[in-house]
Amino acid sequence: MVLPTLRDRLGARSAGMAKYIRTLSTRLEWRAVRALHQKKFRQEQGSFLVQGPKLIAELLASSWRVRAIHVAEGAAHDFPRELVQVHPPHELERMGTLESGNTMIAVAAMPAPMPIAPLQEDELVLALDGIADPGNMGTLLRIADWFGARRVLCSTDSVEEFNPKCVQASMGSLFRVAVQRCDLPRELDRLRAEGAALYLASMEGDDAFTLRLQRPAILILGSESHGPSPAVRGIGARIIAVPRAGAAESLNVAMAASALCMEFLRQARTL
Repeated sequence: MVLPTLRDRLGARSAGMAKYIRTLSTRLEWRAVRALHQKKFRQEQGSFLVQGPKLIAELLASSWRVRAIHVAEGAAHDFPRELVQVHPPHELERMGTLESGNTMIAVAAMPAPMPIAPLQEDELVLALDGIADPGNMGTLLRIADWFGARRVLCSTDSVEEFNPKCVQASMGSLFRVAVQRCDLPRELDRLRAEGAALYLASMEGDDAFTLRLQRPAILILGSESHGPSPAVRGIGARIIAVPRAGAAESLNVAMAASALCMEFLRQARTL
């Protein structure tokens, strides 16, 4: 019988220790990513999740900082190697928030807040007052992006834009549209004094398709359930509505935003 040498024993021990360290490291990484499912830990870490190859590609094409990209073993990708950490597929499934198909998850850094600057001459800005649903928030960012609104103002009680459902619904628009949280009534008053026209979307408003919509403009969109807050209603914005030809009771906030943004764009191109 050949007894193992001291070098053999130390080598085996080192290999076992390396495996243990890597397993421990993987477990810590898994817990850190899982923590980002919750707003409290996103705010503490200044980080949030971006899931799926398309959204991660959008993230990498932006100027936003990427902390890490977690990839399932065997998943094809062309991400920068220095950012990639590989995990067993079952761990990726538990790290992500999607119901299935969690094979690629990036951890991105939240951008630093920026001061709210005056509107440019032809600018259109969306102002979101008390938006509660993360899917609606993400869709509104996508609408803003589609119609050329480069920034969105949000009341402090609107849902967080880094909520995983919001990030998914934005389809990458989060990385192109600046979201600025503020005391919304106060900022709207200030921006109006600097020359912005204020328009408030509400069913009882004037037919937006018959009005001359001025720019620079801020289109205010209220809570899905309760509409704009009393404080926002009290600022005296021009109330406008999407004209109704049928019998539907209402439009949801994203539908109304899309129709009104289309009219702003149409008038900017034709008038």
